[in-house]
Amino acid sequence: MLKYVLLGPLLRLFFRPRIEGLEHVPASGPAIVAGNHLSFSDHFLMPAILKRRITFLAKAEYFTGPGVKGRLTAFFFRSAGQIPVDRSGKEAGQAAIREGLGVLRKGELLGIYPEGTRSHDGRLYKGKVGVAVMALTAGVPVVPCAMIGTFEAQPPGKVVPRIRPVTIRFGEPLDFSRYAGMEREKAVLRAVTDEIVYAILSLSGQEYVDEYAGVVKEREAAGQNPRERRFPRAPLG
Repeated sequence: MLKYVLLGPLLRLFFRPRIEGLEHVPASGPAIVAGNHLSFSDHFLMPAILKRRITFLAKAEYFTGPGVKGRLTAFFFRSAGQIPVDRSGKEAGQAAIREGLGVLRKGELLGIYPEGTRSHDGRLYKGKVGVAVMALTAGVPVVPCAMIGTFEAQPPGKVVPRIRPVTIRFGEPLDFSRYAGMEREKAVLRAVTDEIVYAILSLSGQEYVDEYAGVVKEREAAGQNPRERRFPRAPLG
């Protein structure tokens, strides 16, 4: 109902999305779609254009917001089959991984933003290793995805998006079977995560910052000078 009647047509009217590389998304079986995260609209645009259902791990705050806006947001996320994940506390990362692996074990598509949060300035930030843990544990391919133009259409703080075209670009699936059984090796997890983020970067053309987005946000909020490393690690072969 949301995809074909209520939300999908509205999104296509607002954003007129250009889709590239859709053939890279597997027609069946479990896989991870890993993308950059530039706008609140990203949560709805990708599910609207994919032929298969995709489940995202969404932050719990999207399901508990106050007022009419909060209830509508929660309704959309629940209706789209998104899973709330509490990102607070030491066990938050493990909880997200358990939920994600549950989706993959059912043979479904799992959507992940490796940066862990929305970019506040349109740049691409260092990825967290949870995506690598899930890819290696489940033994599934990772399809990189780049959202292009959604930051300009709906930057942080803008409730109503601008009417403008966007591009959703999928890359070839990444196969990490060479790392089978190594999901507990920190160096391997970092290498796999960097390779995934590098693939997203190649598709999106964004400026890269080799720091976690959350750390940079906190530093800027505190008025501290940036200390960003803006070049990605070379992904290991």
